[in-house]
Amino acid sequence: MTDRFPLVVVGHVDHGKSTVIGRLLADTNSLPEGKLEQVRLECERSAKPFEWAFLLDALAAERDQGITIDTARCFFHSPKRDYVIIDAPGHIEFLKNMITGAARAEAAVLVIDAKEGVKENSRRHGTMLSLLGIRQVIVLVNKMDLVNYDQKIFESVAAEYRAFLKQVGIEPLVILPAAAFHGKNLAQRCPELAWYPGLPLLGELDRLEQVSEKSQKAFRMPVQDVYKFTEEGDDRRITAGRVETGTVRVGDDVVFYPSLKKARVKTIEEFSAPAKSEVGPGKSIGFTLDPELYIRPGELMTRAGQTAPRTANRLKVNLFWLGRKPLVTGKKYKLKLATAEVPVWVDEILKVLDASDLSSGKKEMVEQHEVGECILEAFKPLSFDLAADIAETGRFVLVDEYEIAGGGIVLADQGTGNTLLDRQLAHREQNWDRSMLTPSARAARWNQRPTFVLLTGTADAPLAEVGQALEKALFEKGRFVYFLGLSNALLSLQAGQEDRPEVLRRLGETAHLFTDAGAVFIASLAGLDDTERQVLEALARPADVLTVGIGPTELAGSVPLTVDPDAPRTAQVERIIAHLSDSEVLQDFVL
Repeated sequence: MTDRFPLVVVGHVDHGKSTVIGRLLADTNSLPEGKLEQVRLECERSAKPFEWAFLLDALAAERDQGITIDTARCFFHSPKRDYVIIDAPGHIEFLKNMITGAARAEAAVLVIDAKEGVKENSRRHGTMLSLLGIRQVIVLVNKMDLVNYDQKIFESVAAEYRAFLKQVGIEPLVILPAAAFHGKNLAQRCPELAWYPGLPLLGELDRLEQVSEKSQKAFRMPVQDVYKFTEEGDDRRITAGRVETGTVRVGDDVVFYPSLKKARVKTIEEFSAPAKSEVGPGKSIGFTLDPELYIRPGELMTRAGQTAPRTANRLKVNLFWLGRKPLVTGKKYKLKLATAEVPVWVDEILKVLDASDLSSGKKEMVEQHEVGECILEAFKPLSFDLAADIAETGRFVLVDEYEIAGGGIVLADQGTGNTLLDRQLAHREQNWDRSMLTPSARAARWNQRPTFVLLTGTADAPLAEVGQALEKALFEKGRFVYFLGLSNALLSLQAGQEDRPEVLRRLGETAHLFTDAGAVFIASLAGLDDTERQVLEALARPADVLTVGIGPTELAGSVPLTVDPDAPRTAQVERIIAHLSDSEVLQDFVL
């Protein structure tokens, strides 16, 4: 069986998109047995006129409101193939759901009411389809029965909308007339529209091509999670996700981005299914690797030797903004790109476009229903493709205060940099009233060079215990030392990865204060990676930073000192102190 063809249906509220879908389901005999009769009986009991759209409304509340308020998925088939059809909402309030609904679509049917004509949401939907990289678009001018199947009215609507789509880079494959409620020109031609020479909607759908040729593209699988089943005596580590493009076989060498970790595919795992030697697009699947790797969710699994994804923390994007509060520079948002979820800030708004009339200009913010060309800066590099190359890993949504507020595509990578951190450091230095005491005077008082000792390792490493023991040993030797555990209220945010940048900022600023006072400052942070270490080193300057790995670490770069996590505590502390002495952190200073 071939994969279902994914199709999104959009349109202004009450223009009949749900009726189009409901009628297609019925006319292609794709409904569950008895479903149509059930809906007709419910309409009779509630004294409501029957609507084909009710076939899609899964919730009674939706039927009561008379509008579709969420993205529904349903399936129908033609003699040629099977389709999965996505009914995307048309109400302005529910446009945000359309981003999710359209994200995986190969093509779109955009429905316009012949009597009402092109509305604002019709233009917004077209703009959004363009941003999502959907180029196969069929425009259906619906409700032709309300204008007596008038050819001139159809041609007027078609000309107006074709001209608009051209401005957003879309050339519709076809614009066709229909009367969906009566089943006219959907599955079959009809005499009322004899003047229209083309195929009915179903015939046009069957002409659509899977233009992406996903299996021919470079292999991409965003990592969803890594699973272990040790309680059942299974020692495999299974890296799981959904293959977006390309194929991979047992024995292939793979690379994970942005970590650049490498392995070979040992087995392909699927629940309750025979063993596979190869897997392609659309499959949610798992892999065992040789060697086993520690991979974080959000990484991109690729095949070695193929075109690599982009890796950067600065992205040039086009985004459609839906939030009630405008998008502004300097504010933190959450970016969701494939399985990666990272905090981002808007560094610059290059230009703003009104999606309803395509007027543009330079503005300081992107307001609701506008399109912004912006530079986003993530806290750390992530891996992606340009939407023009591989749309599946070049589309994203933005979350503002726990709600999806926008979505769009990556236009270009702007490299790696930390302009926000640079600005923060510059602001700090400009507003810092320096003490009259010099660093050398403080060093001479305490016989030590101010240093930030950063302990890191896996979550189960004894980081705090080593830090506390090191502080005690140095204090007893007469050193000016302080250990700060991250349970301290100054740093604890009771939060997940999205607040880790703030934890790092607070830790780095605290390290700067203590080392400026001349102390050996000790702190522990599990799961530290290279980007996070660089941020902490920048914040702690001019003090030295000594990173100590308590066992294995997530750092790709070299760790100056590694300590056995299972060694006696005294031996661990003596090893760190010996390194501090050899590095001349602990010594008698001469003015």
